[in-house]
Order: sequence, then C-alpha cells, then structure tokens
Amino acid sequence: MKTNISIIGIVGVPACYGGFESLVENLIDTENKHYYVYCQSSAYKNKVSTYKSTTLKYLPFKANGVQSIVYDIYSILHSLLFTRNGLLVLGVSGAIALPIFKLFTKRKVVTNIDGLEWKRDKWGKLAKWFLKFSEKIAVRYSNKIVADNKAIADYVKAEYGVNAVTIAYGGDHAIRGDIEETKTEYYLALCRIEPENNVEMILKAFSKQDKKLKFIGNWNNSDFGKRLKKEYSSYPNIELLNPIYDLDILFGIRSASIGYLHGHSAGGTNPSLVEMMHFGVNTFCFDCNYNRESTEQKAHYFKNADELSGLISQNSDNGERMKLIANQRYRWSFIREQYESLF
Repeated sequence: MKTNISIIGIVGVPACYGGFESLVENLIDTENKHYYVYCQSSAYKNKVSTYKSTTLKYLPFKANGVQSIVYDIYSILHSLLFTRNGLLVLGVSGAIALPIFKLFTKRKVVTNIDGLEWKRDKWGKLAKWFLKFSEKIAVRYSNKIVADNKAIADYVKAEYGVNAVTIAYGGDHAIRGDIEETKTEYYLALCRIEPENNVEMILKAFSKQDKKLKFIGNWNNSDFGKRLKKEYSSYPNIELLNPIYDLDILFGIRSASIGYLHGHSAGGTNPSLVEMMHFGVNTFCFDCNYNRESTEQKAHYFKNADELSGLISQNSDNGERMKLIANQRYRWSFIREQYESLF
C-alpha cells in the first residue's frame, strides 16, 4: 500500500517558480508514494485535478510573502481534517499550526526548514522574529528535520540539539540534451534579484571589464531590481534578461556559457548552483560556508567585486570538478530515494 503524503509550502506543480517547486516536481515522479499537493490558485490558469502521482488542491492565497503564513496554516489544517496523510512541509511559514496537527494525530511530519529564512535581508525585525520562532516550532513538532546543506544541519544541531537529515537538491533535470562543445564567450548569472544574492557585486565586477555577462532575474519586481536594471543596462557587455522558466530555453543558454556566477549568501544548497554544476563550466561563488560545502571547496570564491573581477581574469577552470561533484551528489534518483525513506 502506498504512503499518502501532503506537501505543504510551494506555489504548486507543474513547477513554475523556484527551488522547492523543482524539488516537488521531481519527488512526485514516482510510483512508490501518492502525493497531495497544495497549489496557489492564481498561479494556474489550467487547474487540473491530478498531475503525475499527485492530487492537486488549489487555495485562494499566495504561497509567498505575508500570505504564505495563511497559505501554509490552511494547508496543514486542511490535511489534518480532510486527509489521513503525513506531511512534508517545505519552509517554516506555517509551522505554528504543527502543534495542533500533532495534538490530534500521530501522523508523521517531515519539515525542510529551508535556508535560515529569518536571516534574509529582505525581512524586517518583526518578520525575522516570527520566522525564527516558526523555525523553533518546526524543529520541535516535526518527526524529522531536513537540511539541504551540512552547514544548515550543523546549525540545527548547535541551536536546538537536534540531528537533521541532510538531503540536497538534484540538478540533472536541467540537462536536456547534448551540451554544446563550442562555447559562446559569455558568463551567466541566474537568481532572484535580491540584495542577499549579491547581484550588484556581480554587476560591478563586470562593469569594470569587457567580459560578457548574461544575467537572468526578476528585475522589474522591486525598486532594487529596477534601479540596477537602469544603472547597468547601458553597459554593452552586460545583458539583463527577464526570468526564464522554460528548461529547454535555459538549457541552450546554460550550455553555451563559459562560466557561472553564484552570488547567494543566505540559504543552504541552492538549486540554481547544483543545476549549473551539471554543465561542467567554470564556477564562481560568493564566499560563504553554504557555497563552499555545496562545491566541496573546489569552486572559485569571492567576497567583493574586485576579487571576482580578478578571478575572472585568471585561466584556472574548475568545470570538470563541478560536474564530477554534481554527478556524485546532486542526482534526483538519489534525492528521491532519500525523501521516500523518511516516510
């Protein structure tokens, strides 16, 4: 008999947003479990009731921002009242509902706490306090805590005395065919346009030289992004592209690049990094323990624009090492088995 699992905390599937959505998209590609996935209604024009191995439930709230708290709480309580499923909770926004869930049932709860969300610069003091409190509740009332990076697992152990299970993300879904051997002379960056991703640091580095950069992101979603777009669009070697979610289009852009810039400073194992590692290109990461752990200390690391500019000018290439690590650690077949074993 298949285990039934409700998945809480994503925009939905088919994946149309970020890392957790990509995780779920690949988890549900199985015959071993039956999943029940809560989805943001406004994100889907075509609302199918089933997809792969899942039943879909659409909610009239947003899965991100302040509404994510209501979205996740509603999902948890709905699953308690109307299903007999265990819970896979992605993120801690709705964790304050977990004590109620555990009060009325012994069903298993597995929570991936994400990347210390309360540390992110985009949140104010009140939001940071709430997210830290939610993290504490999630750790206390979950049967298992998942960390996507050893550095996160070490934090959970030090902060709460709990042993988290370290499970990263797969990235091999990003490979859609044969990678081009003939490269175009440009570097690639891909992320949400937020200060903590050191977007401006990367742009400054390329504004000081003639190396070409393609930077994909949601430039028009914030004043910060709009300012950067206005300031750096005038540089002839910098091309700022709007978000691209089509994996086939992304594959063409990724496979033709000669290097990848990863500026994330918060979080754990980042999906865009492990996806790009499968392409075997020269990889440059912002110098923090999460990125060093993900790349096994084998990438190039920078702390400011001048360091990055200097690294790009060197000829050292770590692409083959990145690809080897990706094939050993970041394949979905392995990740899927790890999650299924938790239930």
